[in-house]
Amino acid sequence: MHRGSRKGLAYRGSTVAFGEYGLMALERCWMDAKQIESARVAISRQMKRHGKLWIRIFPQKSFTKKPLETRMGKGKAPVEGWVAVIRPANVLFEVDGVTEAVARECMRLAATKLPIKTKFISRHQHAA
Repeated sequence: MHRGSRKGLAYRGSTVAFGEYGLMALERCWMDAKQIESARVAISRQMKRHGKLWIRIFPQKSFTKKPLETRMGKGKAPVEGWVAVIRPANVLFEVDGVTEAVARECMRLAATKLPIKTKFISRHQHAA
């Protein structure tokens, strides 16, 4: 798979569509499957099986890596992992069925697991 372009804003997936509260990306990155999973675990543990969680991103882009101390050439390297392309304004996670205080704390814990700056948003106070 080609590296592609990370420029521009996210026009699709930039509003809270399923839940009441969400976590919006303010920077661009390639988010690894492990980072998404660790944020999901942090949210789930904080919610203590109350409410519902939606993960709005999916790691569908493969990236390759040559083994260490390998000479150049000899074709493309094997797939190393999977990433989701994140652009500013992407909604990453959404929660519903919990109070705003719990949702805020869930998203704060999830944000510490992620490599980018994020912002807590709600369905009512619409973010641009």
